[in-house]
Amino acid sequence: MNIYHEQSKNVWKTWFLMISFLIVVIAIGFVFAQVYQNSTILYIAIIFSLFMNFFSYWFSDKIVLGMYKAQRVTNESHPDLYNIVENLSITAGLPMPKVYVIPDSAPNAFATGRNKEHAAVAVTSGLLQILNKTELEGVIAHELSHIGNRDILLSTVVIVLVGFISILADMFLRGMIFGGHRDSDNKGGNAILMIVGIALAILAPISLTLVQLAISRKREYLADASGALLTRYPEGLASALQKISQYSAPLQHASKATAHLFIANPFGGTGKKISNLFATHPPAEDRIRILRGSK
Repeated sequence: MNIYHEQSKNVWKTWFLMISFLIVVIAIGFVFAQVYQNSTILYIAIIFSLFMNFFSYWFSDKIVLGMYKAQRVTNESHPDLYNIVENLSITAGLPMPKVYVIPDSAPNAFATGRNKEHAAVAVTSGLLQILNKTELEGVIAHELSHIGNRDILLSTVVIVLVGFISILADMFLRGMIFGGHRDSDNKGGNAILMIVGIALAILAPISLTLVQLAISRKREYLADASGALLTRYPEGLASALQKISQYSAPLQHASKATAHLFIANPFGGTGKKISNLFATHPPAEDRIRILRGSK
């Protein structure tokens, strides 16, 4: 597995996602402009899609940190955590990211931001309580690897863009139900509106799941490997993952839209076999086995 190749792929995936969103929203605007014979709808769709791409690039990380009520910490308030992040950042050749703590007893962590110079690492208070120093180093190294591997922007942008498609689906369905009867002379247009709304309602959650699966599992394995190389002690991360996976309670504000960001499933244990098939994270036992070099 070539890490530099994966970094380049993540950059292209981000651009592909943002361009795809642009095309989809404009296409939807075009359909509705034709249905209602109003070109203004198309112009609104173009402006709106450009705005959402701009907004997701600059502010998606702040949205995620706000969702989980993350609190920024300093060397004075959390010296042990801050020093670990600082030392590992130097070792990895990365700028020092902002450090946040999420007031939640469920042990978990994630990295976010638009690039290496504007990145953040967030851990829960529960994680700090159950992990020792080497285990915490393993988790932080994993999250810094996400920053170094350039997948934090992709992971964060998908929350805003793909999640917003779900909101559009709901809006179209509401328009179909509450507004479809207003134009009795446009039965063909109403039929198209119904088809588009139903299609979006069905495809939006499916697309969200598929995109999350596509960007999550492989990147977790890669970050595990990169993190182990960074600390030169794979057992630290393996032991941390074991402790985290044994905690069954979910995060207080766990969301399917943000699940792929975390080092472990924020809804608690993923279970076995079939349930893991549709999980945003690879099974913890597989990750632990690889880190410990067992077969």
